[in-house]
Amino acid sequence: MFRFLRRSGRQYQPDGQPAPPPRQVTVRMANGQLAHGQVIEQRADGEDTNGPFHPTIVVVGPPAGPRPRRRRRRWLRFVPRWVRWTVVIVIVGVFFRRIVAWAVLAVLSAGLHLFSANVHLPHVSFGWPWSSTTTNTLVGPLVLEKIEGIDKPALGTANFDFTFTRTVNKNFGFLPCWYSASFAAVGRASATVDLNPGPAWWKPSTGHYQLRVLSKPAGGTPGQLAITMALPLPQLPQSVHDVSIDNTLSKPTQVNHSWTYPGIGCGELIQPQFSQSVLYAQAQTEAFDQATTLPKVTGPLIAAAEKQASIIIRDNFIVPTVGALDYNVASFAIRWVPPAG
Repeated sequence: MFRFLRRSGRQYQPDGQPAPPPRQVTVRMANGQLAHGQVIEQRADGEDTNGPFHPTIVVVGPPAGPRPRRRRRRWLRFVPRWVRWTVVIVIVGVFFRRIVAWAVLAVLSAGLHLFSANVHLPHVSFGWPWSSTTTNTLVGPLVLEKIEGIDKPALGTANFDFTFTRTVNKNFGFLPCWYSASFAAVGRASATVDLNPGPAWWKPSTGHYQLRVLSKPAGGTPGQLAITMALPLPQLPQSVHDVSIDNTLSKPTQVNHSWTYPGIGCGELIQPQFSQSVLYAQAQTEAFDQATTLPKVTGPLIAAAEKQASIIIRDNFIVPTVGALDYNVASFAIRWVPPAG
């Protein structure tokens, strides 16, 4: 006898005590199918014309027996949760790296602007991973726009050695009073390069800026660019204040004076003429003269300024800008021409 009933909740015996947990059995239905069921009553076996029976609730399904256990991935238990999350975040960050770079630069730019810091950051535009980064992008004008934003000159600094002599005469009538000293000094001067001479300098008719696309990005390979520029010749120091003297490395090398020095008042007249400030002013004037006329000094100054200008324009402005557009700089050259006017 089968009861196709579904009972919920806990079962109780007639005496009010909780019934034991139901026993799982397998029975054969009238159509020959096997069904999985459970005994809902524990009572003595009864008999009818068909034989003994047990009241049973039948649940259609596979035959009774141990169900196959789902295989669990036990190796995940040995991997910390923070490691799994880190891997997921890294994968997502790599896939959306362009968006991540755009967001980081936007936050960094806002922070620097808040503290009034004038720092040139690479330009990265917002874009999805599946969108093209170079389609319809004019590389040449974009690079020129970055160059026109440069607001500080390049400085090429060099140290050089020189000597100078100071002689002072303060005769007392027929009594001589003089003092002469030679000094070895170290000067420091800088030549400057105007990195942005103005909009007129960059007009196409001047030929001062040329960018050629040698190849476009394709198949994960960056494109190649060749850039040629023209800048005004480096400018040498314009005044004595553009030159400094290293006092720690300067020293007297030779001293001569009259037989009256320092006695009979000669020393009191001579010594103020050799004070630190007086000697520094004369050394500065001599260093300025050499830094503007002596080839062995002007040559290193100009070379240092040209090298510094090339580094600033290429590494700080051009390479980051074209790199964001998936290009590399295959060749870069600067021509030095006399300033306009």
